[in-house]
Amino acid sequence: MAQISALLYLYVNVCCIILGNVALEYDTKAPEVTARGHFIIGGIVVLFFLMSFFSHRISVGSIVLLLAMMNAIDSMNKSPFLMDLDITLGYRVQDSCRDVSMGLRATADFIEQAKCGTGHASSTCDQPVVAILGSSFSEMSIVVARHLALDMIPQVSLDYSSTAVILSDKRRFPSFMRTVPNDKHQTAAMVQLIKHHGWNWVGMVISDGDYGRSALEHFADQAAKSGICLAFKCVLPSTGTDEDLHSAFRMAVQTIYQNPKARVIVSFSKSSHMKDIYQEMRNEVLRKGQSMESMRRVWLASDSWSMASYVQGDLSLADIGHVVGFNFKTIKHSSFSEYLDRLEATGSNNTWINTFLQEFTMQTNISDPVSQVVKIIRENMNPATVLSVELAVAAITQAIASLCRSRDCKTPGNLQPWEVLEALRRNEFECHGRKYTFDNLGDINQGYDVALWRSIEGKIDVHDIVAEYSPQVSSFTLTDSNSTGRFHDLQQIVSKCSNSCMPGEFKKTSEGLHTCCYECINCTENYYSNDTDMDECMSCDKKTEWSPQGSALCLPKTVIFFTWQDRFALALLAFSGLGILLVLLVSALFLHKRDTPVVRAAGGPLTQVILYSLVVSFISVVLFVGRPRSLQCKVRQMLFGISFTVCVSCILVKSLKILLAFQSNIDMQGALRKVYQSYLIVVACVAFQVTICICWLVLKSPYKHVVSQPKTMLEYCHEGSYVAFGVMLGYIALLAFVCFVCAFVGRKLPQRYNEAKFITFSMLLYLTSWMIFVPIYITADGLYLPAVEMVVILISNYGIIGCHFLPKCYIILFRKAQNTSSAFREKLYQYNVKSTESFSVSGTSVSEKHFSNKESVRHSPSEKDFVKPAFLYAYLFVHVCGHINLRSRLTSAHCASKNDR
Repeated sequence: MAQISALLYLYVNVCCIILGNVALEYDTKAPEVTARGHFIIGGIVVLFFLMSFFSHRISVGSIVLLLAMMNAIDSMNKSPFLMDLDITLGYRVQDSCRDVSMGLRATADFIEQAKCGTGHASSTCDQPVVAILGSSFSEMSIVVARHLALDMIPQVSLDYSSTAVILSDKRRFPSFMRTVPNDKHQTAAMVQLIKHHGWNWVGMVISDGDYGRSALEHFADQAAKSGICLAFKCVLPSTGTDEDLHSAFRMAVQTIYQNPKARVIVSFSKSSHMKDIYQEMRNEVLRKGQSMESMRRVWLASDSWSMASYVQGDLSLADIGHVVGFNFKTIKHSSFSEYLDRLEATGSNNTWINTFLQEFTMQTNISDPVSQVVKIIRENMNPATVLSVELAVAAITQAIASLCRSRDCKTPGNLQPWEVLEALRRNEFECHGRKYTFDNLGDINQGYDVALWRSIEGKIDVHDIVAEYSPQVSSFTLTDSNSTGRFHDLQQIVSKCSNSCMPGEFKKTSEGLHTCCYECINCTENYYSNDTDMDECMSCDKKTEWSPQGSALCLPKTVIFFTWQDRFALALLAFSGLGILLVLLVSALFLHKRDTPVVRAAGGPLTQVILYSLVVSFISVVLFVGRPRSLQCKVRQMLFGISFTVCVSCILVKSLKILLAFQSNIDMQGALRKVYQSYLIVVACVAFQVTICICWLVLKSPYKHVVSQPKTMLEYCHEGSYVAFGVMLGYIALLAFVCFVCAFVGRKLPQRYNEAKFITFSMLLYLTSWMIFVPIYITADGLYLPAVEMVVILISNYGIIGCHFLPKCYIILFRKAQNTSSAFREKLYQYNVKSTESFSVSGTSVSEKHFSNKESVRHSPSEKDFVKPAFLYAYLFVHVCGHINLRSRLTSAHCASKNDR
């Protein structure tokens, strides 16, 4: 412990001795560079750093920082903001020597000087400190900010090394502000760049400390959200023995080479560390006898070393690979360049400058102490640092000016640092013609310039800006640089743990491995992936889409229905058309032969009603073909139901007429004849069916329905209510059954003119076909379901045509002799004779039986027993001939029957 204290004491004293040689005003408490003014802006910077215990070095960056601050304050003193108020700004810059203890000592001096007017005595109380610029590095800024926050003294960081995200926490650092974005935006920019180039397997190298660890934390979090994995992370120690440091660098290099797939490395390291890393990488390659190409990587350089071209050492850019540097925004024109011109012209007459730069000329072995230094500054300065200093000074100046417009600021104590802090937070300020403001975190997020290093005649150019990043929109904007093409070419570099999964595949991560290390699996059926490296397959809309295994897109399901182009549909439509043609021909024939006995026996005018109802029924068949429409679904069943009801109702009338003719009971026959009104029966039967259809349409009508199948969508008409559908068909079946019963009773009438057998057969055919249809229709589904009903309707229609009309057409066309009144009477006469003889034989047998038993009072067949055949004969004759007197024919038939006996 005693050794560490001694070393620290020696280190601090060396720094102080060095600064003592160049200070304008020497103070025993702390060496410093000062300039007088009404208000003092303090500065904590690193001017010198030790190379060893007895050697020191001043960096170009230190000179640029100090000169930029001096120039910015001098420019503000000449601006209208201060000249109109007749006040000036001074500065007091102290060197922290990169040591926290020295930084704290300087902070304590500034705090004491800032307390002027609050009862604290101070030798410099006439020049109060109102704000502090600095300090360098996030670690130093955190320590200083904690102390300045106690008195709410504004601290504006202007160094690219003080970008740790933690400093944006206003609860812990309420007085800290900075003119550069915090590292959270920088890591977000790197993540966007990695994602844009299609990389997902990267390494990360950081320097130990708040800056590096904060960057690592935020980068890892943002990368994970974007599907980017860290192959490795190396933390380079900032302190330790040479042996320990060398061992740490060697382990980091070995880690890099052990992950050859990680071709992209993000680095938030110090520039000195990166130089050591590159040298160790070269040594490792040489030890293994490998080619220098094996050490090439894509390096994403943070702002801490993106402008430090010296990190290459004795390596070329081709050996290192590609370096993409992130730096703070710059401007093309700055007053600092003019300041350097003036410095070069008058430097030999500037006592302080000549003394201060003398140290730098001694360590660089240059002859001209001014022109050569200015040349080196121009070649190696970071324009972003200059802009950062100018923004900080402009913000403080305009904040003071806004406060001093309404008060006397020349009196010590009238302006307090906390008031300046409030003005900085609240006010907008102007610099180089642009407006700026601090956000609620105390940062100015003006974005980043992205530079792609390039080699020009062996020298590295780090200022080739290829893109700009805006934190507000989280996107890059390409510039017109000549290197933009090379920037795009970086996409050809592959930095992935696994090969990309193609569209149609998804990533399957093995347990325990990174999410970026995976195998590619084909998407299953009805799932797809339309991009590379998708984590999971997306589901198709299973109602309207499908996809095969390993598909990159969803295919629309084919809409199928009983189409017009289907061969089966064409065949059924042909039968329907043929049926319509056949019905029309029969109708024309019956109209032409309407006065013939055959046509009259067929029903006369009712035949036309039956025929045209069949036409409508055939037309309804056509509506079962084609793409279903809602109206079509409603019309087709109603059209068939009502039209076929009309047809069956007319047949029912004919069946009842036969039953009436067969009735032997005179009284019953008279009653039936009174209620027998053919057209009224038809209208009543049809009206009941219409009522059923209306209720069906109102309550739950048929509609278009879509059934999603694996690769197709079947469109068909859903009946809405199968109960209503069944009631409609059941009602027709009931009428058909009544027709069947009535016709079956009268089946023994003269065959040539008797329709009972034909009605019986046609109704039996109808009932059988629909009994088969119902279970098939209920249990089956598919494309040809409408065809099932079409077939049944056609069978029903053709059954009626074939049984009712074709036999009569045959008689009309080919048996004309039988289609006359005389032929009809002769046939009836023969039938009547036959029937009478049958009744006579039957009556005799019955009488004999009764007489033999002596128990019956009945006599031989009376006149009443011959009423049935006689009346039947007369009824049919009247039905056919119409104009013959019923009574005369009845008498003739009776007499003829007696004579034959």
